[in-house]
Amino acid sequence: MAFKLGKYKPLPGIASGGKLKKSLKFKIEHKDLGPGVMGEAYPNKVVVDNDVKKGTPEYNRVVKHEAQHVKDLQSGRAAFGDDYVRWEGKTYARKSGMIKYNGKWKEEGDKSFPWEKVAINAEKN
Repeated sequence: MAFKLGKYKPLPGIASGGKLKKSLKFKIEHKDLGPGVMGEAYPNKVVVDNDVKKGTPEYNRVVKHEAQHVKDLQSGRAAFGDDYVRWEGKTYARKSGMIKYNGKWKEEGDKSFPWEKVAINAEKN
């Protein structure tokens, strides 16, 4: 005897077209982050510097950039700790605002880091 599934409705926000969906959830906070720092990402929040005014193109760009970092943290693609950055399973040393990448110490936020390239690309979408 054959078993046939009837028609079903996907659960909103959970699955669609046979693919699981995960909603990106985070809150946005505002505070003074220090010279040259426009935003920071944490697993469940984005912090935007007080000098970046809401509603401006710059604000939108910062939120999109940091939201990509949140997405990468929530998915497990990235992890950040006081003394390390982990990206796609590889761990890089982190110390005093610097990250050791490909044998060289570079300042956090350097555009050559692959996690920053992904976040910079997200600013455009």
